[in-house]
Amino acid sequence: MTLDFSVLAPYGHMFVQGLLITVKASLFGLSMGVVIGVLVGALRVVPILPLRALAATYIYVIRGTPLLIQLFLIYFGLPSLGVNLPAFVAGIIGIGINSGGYVGEIVRGGIEGVPKGHWEAARVLGLSYGQTMRCIILPQAVRNMLPAFGNEFVTLIKESSLLSTLAITELTMVGQQVRSVTYASFETFLLVGGIYLLLTSVAGGALQLLEKRWQVR
Repeated sequence: MTLDFSVLAPYGHMFVQGLLITVKASLFGLSMGVVIGVLVGALRVVPILPLRALAATYIYVIRGTPLLIQLFLIYFGLPSLGVNLPAFVAGIIGIGINSGGYVGEIVRGGIEGVPKGHWEAARVLGLSYGQTMRCIILPQAVRNMLPAFGNEFVTLIKESSLLSTLAITELTMVGQQVRSVTYASFETFLLVGGIYLLLTSVAGGALQLLEKRWQVR
């Protein structure tokens, strides 16, 4: 079998547009996931049982169900309740909510990794729980969380391919469109896979560099 990637050349601009949408969806999804995850992770360690239980339930449900089903519930299910969202918005919300469940566990682990003596010192200084968390615990916990955040971002980049099921023209959907025209299935998806690999490699390398610089400080 001879591979002929030249048939894909006329569609280069489509792959670039799909790549940009993939990056945008991943960044927006991670940003939303971090906001949700920090809140959920913080609730997982508060001394109030109902709040801990609520956060634990959220993580249990999100991590125990497929992202694809969550996307379908948001995009196809919510309209039956009178809530209609554009496909891209629904996709971002779905990715963000899903990521929040995993980030929540990352945050919980990071917080619990801070020595208990720091909590005691803050209590001696008269700081409230919120002040202790915001000013002392979270800044230290972030350093412990960076590697896991990097892994989560790389995972999000790959999982963004599921947005193609909502007819969003991200990288995988572009690949499907090009394949349907050129019939060059192997070449098309080999190229798409290579782009994903390059994207995750760049993201992983950048996050490792950030982690090293942070640790130096």
